[in-house]
Amino acid sequence: MIKILYPLKFKPILKEKIWGGQKLKALLNKQNDLPNIGESWEISDVDGDTSIVINGELKGKTLKELLELFKGDLIGEKNYKVFGNKFPLLIKFIDAKEDLSIQLHPNDELAKKRHNSFGKTEMWYVMQADVGSNLIVGFNQKITPETYLNYLEDKTLPKILNFDKVKDGDSYFIEVGRVHAIGAGIMLAEIQQTSDITYRVYDWDRVDDEGNSRDLHNDLAIDAIDFNMKDDFRISYLKAENQSNQMVSCPYFTTNFLPLDGIIQKQNEEDSFIIYICVDGEAEISTDLFSEKIKKGEIVLLPSAIKTYQITARNAKLLEVYV
Repeated sequence: MIKILYPLKFKPILKEKIWGGQKLKALLNKQNDLPNIGESWEISDVDGDTSIVINGELKGKTLKELLELFKGDLIGEKNYKVFGNKFPLLIKFIDAKEDLSIQLHPNDELAKKRHNSFGKTEMWYVMQADVGSNLIVGFNQKITPETYLNYLEDKTLPKILNFDKVKDGDSYFIEVGRVHAIGAGIMLAEIQQTSDITYRVYDWDRVDDEGNSRDLHNDLAIDAIDFNMKDDFRISYLKAENQSNQMVSCPYFTTNFLPLDGIIQKQNEEDSFIIYICVDGEAEISTDLFSEKIKKGEIVLLPSAIKTYQITARNAKLLEVYV
């Protein structure tokens, strides 16, 4: 059995979507023949979509197999006590050529009761946005469930939603229950709990090539929606070079922004794995025995057992994620 863990890379799991485009291929080099790639799942332990290692001696092993083999050495002892052989995060890149459906995600309690799943708290980092692109996050006025249902029935739901114009580098925290949608022209990185539970409430009345509408989940959604009008979803963060700048710290994950130019020495002081998402440029992560490069659109998972390492980069931007 292999006893030494190293920086791990995984094969992207590509998802064709009715609203997807070609940016993941053109800008992030996700090579494929799919016409409309909406998502690239970079690290996943969702049932049926488990990531596979593509580098080093563990090449070909699934993320689930790694957890069974290495347990706390992979994800941290405290995390292993909580999650066992289930990896707690799902990391994606998303390309919205068209508007995504208006949707929300249930909290842990509802997701466990209805789907035997985690809830789906998530955050977005905008990597590229066409001029005039919008994200939908929450409501633009105080809304009661009754008012919401009236707009939904009249197919005028967008009138009461909050549209936010975005640019490269903007970041958002999407709590469970918050109505939201990624707008056309946006490519972003998404960090979320390991869950694929989405309640779709409105899909712009569009149909597929065979004239079929996508399923909606309004019966499930109505008691999962947070109707509070809160303006706390934009993430304000520092961008100090060569250091970790905290963006989000919540019970499910911590994400830091790490702009790099040069060489830095790092210590993993968390009882956790660390995921590095390269959102611009290139970087090299080195331990005493191993070295792995990542470029824009790639990630690397640094196992919890690795406590000291070095990152070398020239004008790179990384997201640093742990639990």
